[in-house]
Amino acid sequence: MAQRLTPLELMTKLISFPTVSRDTNLPLVDWVEGYLDGHGITSHRWPDPDQPHKAALYAHVGPEVEGAVVLSGHTDVVPVDGQPWDTDPWSVIEKDGRYYGRGTCDMKGYDALAIWALVEAHYVGVSKPLQLALSFDEEVGCTGAPPMIAAMQGVVPKGGLVIVGEPSMMKAVTGHKGGNAWKTHVVGFEMHSSLQDRSVSAIHEAARLISWANDMNAAAAAATPGVMAAMFDPPFTTWHVGTITGGTADNITAKDCHFNMGYRAVPGDDTTVLDKAWLDKVAEVEAAMKAIRPEAEIRLTPKFAVPPLLPEDMGAAESLARALTGDNGSHVVSYGTEAGQFQDAGYSAVVCGPGDIAQAHQPNEYIEVAQFQAGHQFMRDLLIRLA
Repeated sequence: MAQRLTPLELMTKLISFPTVSRDTNLPLVDWVEGYLDGHGITSHRWPDPDQPHKAALYAHVGPEVEGAVVLSGHTDVVPVDGQPWDTDPWSVIEKDGRYYGRGTCDMKGYDALAIWALVEAHYVGVSKPLQLALSFDEEVGCTGAPPMIAAMQGVVPKGGLVIVGEPSMMKAVTGHKGGNAWKTHVVGFEMHSSLQDRSVSAIHEAARLISWANDMNAAAAAATPGVMAAMFDPPFTTWHVGTITGGTADNITAKDCHFNMGYRAVPGDDTTVLDKAWLDKVAEVEAAMKAIRPEAEIRLTPKFAVPPLLPEDMGAAESLARALTGDNGSHVVSYGTEAGQFQDAGYSAVVCGPGDIAQAHQPNEYIEVAQFQAGHQFMRDLLIRLA
């Protein structure tokens, strides 16, 4: 019989794989698949046809019936490049009541607990099924979860509720913002800058679009939020550009400018309306550019689209998370997860996991030992209910 690893041993192993989103996650997937197989658990992988170096993994234990509790996490982490780490980010180091390492908080700590729970459920013989779902590319827009969810259908019995283990301090988070983003390429017409009136500066035109985003944010901040929006911080939909590149020289009007435009929408805001507002503004700016130089244009490429998690009325996932944690508070977050994607696929969903989101993506990322232990107790209590 294969050795049954502790949650800490599992987390240590998972973190040893440097699964930054830009790189492969296959060594981790291979290891988890082999570990589960060693315990008599059949797992299934969904390889990404567009990225053959990446795959999702899912598994089912217990009765072959619908209604499983699904423990969902992601395998990718953000880069450590340029961050001043005091320890090896790919090793788990315990000190001062904390476990340090990239992914301890976001979210290989939870992944380890979920794998532990799946193996234990297999051995104790649960009467209600449990599933594990490990996706990829969450950190670049939750793009790996939807095809994984689709692949699960018909291969394993349809789950009933999903617990997404993003760090929430073991609180039951019932709502989060959604998001959408576009790669935006403004194509201008370059000339000597002294002839600016006859050229089209891609940078100047990009500035019009970014200024529009500022205006949208200001208008949203000044408006009275609705009941659902008021639960969030900030209580409105926000537009954002995080990076921008463009131009050739100071005395040449820029031919190209690249940036990503995106928004985080509060549940209740119609994303089709938000999308149309952006597309209309792009069309308006592009028309003015073409009036000067017909060659000028704006090229948009969808980057990702993450639906919000909507609070459910007496949802099964929320009820279970509250029963296991004793948490009766109201919690929503502004970050996005695959919970909304599972919800759109017909699952009840909640976010509940160990750790503080403030530690995610940080140098010297850590999870408090006490939080990791609370997550372990959560899984123990879940197994009792399933058994």
